[in-house]
Amino acid sequence: MNSQDNQEYGLLPRHIAIIMDGNGRWAKARGLARLEGHRAGAETVRKITTAAAEIGIEYLTLYAFSVENWSRPKREIQGLMRYLKEYLKSELPVMQKNNIRLRAIGRTGEFPSGVQKVLSRTIAATSKNTGLTLVLALNYGGRSEIVDGVSEIVKGAIDGEITPEMINEEFFARYLYGPDIPDPDLLIRTSGEMRVSNFLLWEISYSEFWVTPICWPDFDKEVLLSAIKDYQNRERRYGGLIFSSKK
Repeated sequence: MNSQDNQEYGLLPRHIAIIMDGNGRWAKARGLARLEGHRAGAETVRKITTAAAEIGIEYLTLYAFSVENWSRPKREIQGLMRYLKEYLKSELPVMQKNNIRLRAIGRTGEFPSGVQKVLSRTIAATSKNTGLTLVLALNYGGRSEIVDGVSEIVKGAIDGEITPEMINEEFFARYLYGPDIPDPDLLIRTSGEMRVSNFLLWEISYSEFWVTPICWPDFDKEVLLSAIKDYQNRERRYGGLIFSSKK
């Protein structure tokens, strides 16, 4: 399905990125352990991914685990790794049924070997799917992505393969984690925080932002549609030019 031609929902953003925030606050408000918030958040990932596929979104990037998250308590990190493995295993049939392709961006090689194996298997199993591309940002940091890209360019320069004259924005973008993934049209953040938290720093240069006070476990299809509707009524500006998201 072409996201630009979905008559039921109007002109859609091609790529939506979401900072999934508020699992801990959601759990605290209910007198639950933080891990219960993450468990509920994993359920929301399933629902929103399926909803995005149904709506006709082409790319959905979810900020699942940041490079800063390693500083959390050991028990919480262990729980997050467990939930990630369980999610990847249990959601494979759902991804196949809904024609969803899984990808990952970030320093995934630093995850426990068990997580890496399940992640690789799920990515490989869904690689031929042609519907929504679900991108999980795992052990991801926007600054780390830029540093890693610069490091690769420097290596190429040392080897004599890259000269200063070759480097421009288009060239540099090839060294990001997902160079073939289009920049997000819409960035959503839950739980009301007004910051980007080191997420897709290069890619969101011209993204439209939408923030909701709703914590991630309570985020649903209707809220997603509200964000899309707001996006559709904006006029996007690129260096002074106006591009309307309206039909």
